[in-house]
Amino acid sequence: MKFISEKDVKGKTILLRADINSEVIKKKVLMSDRIKATAETIKSLKKRHAKIVVLAHQSRPGKSDFISLNQHAKLINKITKIKFVDDIYGYKAKKEIQSLKNGEALLLENVRFLKEEFMTGKTKFVDVLSSLCDVYVNDALSVSHRAQASVVSFPKYMESYAGPILEKELNGLKKIKLKNCVYILGGAKPDDNIHLIGKNKILTCGLFGPMCLVASGIKLGAEENYLKKNIKNYNKILKNLKIKLKKYEKYVELPVDFAVDEKGKRINLEIKKFPNNFETYDIGSETIKKYIQEIKKAKSVYVKGPAGYYTKKNFLKGTSEILRAISESSAFSLLGGGDLDAAMKMSGISSKKFGYVSLSGGALLQFIAGKKLPGLAALGFYKK
Repeated sequence: MKFISEKDVKGKTILLRADINSEVIKKKVLMSDRIKATAETIKSLKKRHAKIVVLAHQSRPGKSDFISLNQHAKLINKITKIKFVDDIYGYKAKKEIQSLKNGEALLLENVRFLKEEFMTGKTKFVDVLSSLCDVYVNDALSVSHRAQASVVSFPKYMESYAGPILEKELNGLKKIKLKNCVYILGGAKPDDNIHLIGKNKILTCGLFGPMCLVASGIKLGAEENYLKKNIKNYNKILKNLKIKLKKYEKYVELPVDFAVDEKGKRINLEIKKFPNNFETYDIGSETIKKYIQEIKKAKSVYVKGPAGYYTKKNFLKGTSEILRAISESSAFSLLGGGDLDAAMKMSGISSKKFGYVSLSGGALLQFIAGKKLPGLAALGFYKK
């Protein structure tokens, strides 16, 4: 694998695959560490007199936060100047790319607006941009688990490198020892978490906690209906969870209570009070206590995703108390996912209190689980 930090980029047009995917609340994109880190990469390449064309995404088709990158450009502009182009490889994009001068940058529209992003091979999208740019740079471990065109196709046809964010992530992961680690698995993507069942002790939260309870035979009522409606491939995930839990049940700790929203108030309900008409918003007080005891005994801790809907003040408690317990423990800690960074800030906990904070979520989990990431493979990471 080659790194762009070692390449003379003066006068080169760089196609930079970045990750600026961020939290969106009431249609407003929030500033994130991903945006800040990407802005620093752009700033650095501009100082080296390169021309930078940024490819990035926000969310995915069908999601409420699947929006334009116009707001992201405005946030990047707070750190370094960049022009937003509401096109990806059409006439407007081609004209803007060809007009770039050394030390200038532009951000193309959300790459997932394109159907070609989900195709492999040399589509017109790949053909046009690879002909307009000199060098391809992947600067995001967080997208490297996706076998999508902007991640795996360009390296087939262009001189390719890892960017500074990706380089930093890989160097950080070299230092991590996760044997006998406690995994705290939350977030909104329970399918990712299945990869780690059976490897170490797991504390379940986020949407993963309710999913595991359903898989173990517990009826949750409204929460179960929510999962069926909002989890892609729900039945397949549930089937896989049932198989895994049957085999590795002793490694998996399940929530014993949840916090629900009753007329704007946080109410605690024990599992025995389910099924009911409440959706769950956070792990409950007894679950928090139970998990903190496990954290205190751990030698190392890996956290993937928040414990609940941390953006709602009433339901930050689970995520906040778990993060605080980790920050005060002697265990080595690894945190992954942009949401955790936001949760840390909301909880008033410094990132310096943790061993290593990654900008990646699902990709980091798969890397830890020993999966080969397509984006890294495309850059030659696994070649000896």
